[in-house]
Amino acid sequence: MGKNAKGFEFRKFATPRIIGGIAIVIIILWALSIIFGTPQGPTSEDTAVHQLDSATTTSPTGNDGQGKTTLVEYSSSAARAAKNHSGTMVDTTGQDTPIVHGTTTAVGAATQEASEATGQGATTHSKTTVQQAGSHGTTTADQPTTHGRSAKAHGSAATQVPQAHLKPVAATEFSAQASGHGAAVQTKAPHGTSTGHAMPATDSNTMAHKPKPKGVAFVGAIIKPLQHELEERWWGWRPNDIIEFTDNVNTYQLGVLEVTRRATVALAERISRTGTTDAFDENLEQAMNWFMIKASSYWFPSAESKYQEGLEELQAYLEKLNQGNATFYTRTDNLIPLLASFEDLLGSCDENLVKKFNEDGTPVSSFAVDNYFFYTQGVASAMATVLEAVHHDFLLTLESRNATELLHHAIVSCQQAAEIEPWLILNSEYNSVFANHRANMAAPISHAYFYIRVLIKTLST
Repeated sequence: MGKNAKGFEFRKFATPRIIGGIAIVIIILWALSIIFGTPQGPTSEDTAVHQLDSATTTSPTGNDGQGKTTLVEYSSSAARAAKNHSGTMVDTTGQDTPIVHGTTTAVGAATQEASEATGQGATTHSKTTVQQAGSHGTTTADQPTTHGRSAKAHGSAATQVPQAHLKPVAATEFSAQASGHGAAVQTKAPHGTSTGHAMPATDSNTMAHKPKPKGVAFVGAIIKPLQHELEERWWGWRPNDIIEFTDNVNTYQLGVLEVTRRATVALAERISRTGTTDAFDENLEQAMNWFMIKASSYWFPSAESKYQEGLEELQAYLEKLNQGNATFYTRTDNLIPLLASFEDLLGSCDENLVKKFNEDGTPVSSFAVDNYFFYTQGVASAMATVLEAVHHDFLLTLESRNATELLHHAIVSCQQAAEIEPWLILNSEYNSVFANHRANMAAPISHAYFYIRVLIKTLST
């Protein structure tokens, strides 16, 4: 009897717990089947877009009592492309389009549902290209123009609304993106209504920039190096200082000045004139004269003031070029004198970099080595800037003679010379463990000299 009582008590204790455990396992399995077993349905955004695709509306038009049907269909690409971050439908043609105000349609409802589904807010207006027909089936005087405002979508619709509800709006910044998907709505007028010829959609964000006149880049390149030395260099122009605190910068500035002089002379005498019988430009003639002032002149006149006046004369000529009141010729016979002048200058620099004895037979002093180095570096820096402008303004002339590659090599060589920046200028023997910085500078200068010479021969043939 005692054993039976104990067995009954055990069953009474275990049975509800076993049943509860089985129920918990069943519930867990059921929940897992719901989570992992249910196929994923369409997203809210896809549902909203589908609603926009199939949205149609029927409304009476005009005041003549004729119940004409208005249908508006949006393609899926149009619905997607026309949504912006503010939740409004944007015009995809980049032009002003009428808005239908105060009309509750299926399109407006579908658009609002789509905007709410994507979390962008409700759409306030449904935008479409419209056309109003008169009582006799002809266009009225106040009818909005539909030229160039529609592009093909998946379907077409005949749209008519009262004239009092039309309001033009400007295209938004998303017009270009929307027009790339072909998202404009096409309208079809009823029989007997004149619509005109549909123009192809254009992108309002694509603006045609007028190219700069020839010569603007070249004159700007002449101004830039010397202007930097006069205005942006710390301590300004230094070769005319009474007490010379620096030496290397002084000779560097002399190299920049020499390139500016030669480029200005070529511009005044050749590039700005049709021939030897043409008159000089007054501004260029004055600039040419001011740049010839001695670089070490301290007073009456000072070199800085006259060089600054020369830059102002070049700037005046540059303004005349922009206004079309000055001439700039890009023929080969205008360019060759400039290149020949640069060839002479590079040849002189190359000789100073490789010579070991002066003209009187004395060895080149170690104190003169850095002067040759930095003078050549100033020449190379300014010449690279001017040659880049030559490539820009004389490109057609160079391409006609297959000379662009030669000019490119000359520019690269000048840039390499301008980028050499040793801490200390050494003049060791060529087979020494120490550097010979004159020889290092002579290598790219020799290349630039060679390519300029070949370029002149190429342009001359």
